[in-house]
Amino acid sequence: MTINRQPQRRSVLMLIALTVFLAPILARAALYAIGNDPRSWRDADWSSTEMLPAAGDFTPARIVFFTGTAGAWKGVFSVHSWIVLKRANEKRWTRYDVVGWGDPVRVNNWPVDGRWYGNVPVMLADISGPEAESLIPRIEKAVTAYDYAHAGDYRIWPGPNSNSFIAATLRAVPELGVMLPPNAVGRDFRDSLYAGRTDSGTGFEINLNGYAGIKVGWVEGIEVNLLGLVAGLDLRHPGVKLPGFGRIGIDSPVTTALAR
Repeated sequence: MTINRQPQRRSVLMLIALTVFLAPILARAALYAIGNDPRSWRDADWSSTEMLPAAGDFTPARIVFFTGTAGAWKGVFSVHSWIVLKRANEKRWTRYDVVGWGDPVRVNNWPVDGRWYGNVPVMLADISGPEAESLIPRIEKAVTAYDYAHAGDYRIWPGPNSNSFIAATLRAVPELGVMLPPNAVGRDFRDSLYAGRTDSGTGFEINLNGYAGIKVGWVEGIEVNLLGLVAGLDLRHPGVKLPGFGRIGIDSPVTTALAR
């Protein structure tokens, strides 16, 4: 008697997919439900964390990439990302964000190192001195050239959203060797099928408009994207990547110099 094992294999694959992609989201949702995080932007603390000095107190050029847990129910799935920069001797920081109302690209709408929906942000990269000075024109060019900068262009899922904007900017400076965390939903948005080098140039990626994809690279590690949710392994700084939770493992150092 021949046993058809195809249904069994499909069941196992479905179980694995549910466990890896759905279970972490359900856990994050439960934590949100029992927590006391602000449910509305009106109730949230948006004040400065004082992570950065006054621009006039820091002479060299500087670039900082931040992420902060998104607000309300969106925080179950994703973080929000932004860029802060200043040229040498400038007396003011400049902060760039993308939001979902009005014209998407915003400049200096919030404190440069402010909490996001009450959540203390995390620095992904902090570059200063001549290296920062050389990168700022390229970053500003990428901001100006962003393809989805008009009212109505923003789309929360799978993008283009705030994380799509920062990902597009990071593609302009791949030598930073920086990538957004796996729970930065929208970072993998592409306007068409893409097959080629990863954003860092250290691996290979296949991507279907941000809805699904796979990456293998030194900076990116191993990632599988299913409907914008990412699971995988970090190779450089050992850890696992889970939907909702992002990366769990050895803390990744803040990038402070260009990758060589």
